[in-house]
Amino acid sequence: MRVQKGNRPSFIKSAHPDIAIPLYEYFCKKLKDIASVNVKTGVFAADMKVSLLNDGPVTIIMDSKTRE
Repeated sequence: MRVQKGNRPSFIKSAHPDIAIPLYEYFCKKLKDIASVNVKTGVFAADMKVSLLNDGPVTIIMDSKTRE
């Protein structure tokens, strides 16, 4: 997975849904089989709309390149 500007991952080389969905479902099943907690899943490849409200006196920007 190649990282682009803004630390967003690129999914250009990701598996096609006909391969990725069974792998995702297999992983979830195995995790549920071995986990001692309730495992919840969402919808694979869902288009999620997210909103954010920064409420406070300051917004902190962290630069992941310096790892500080």
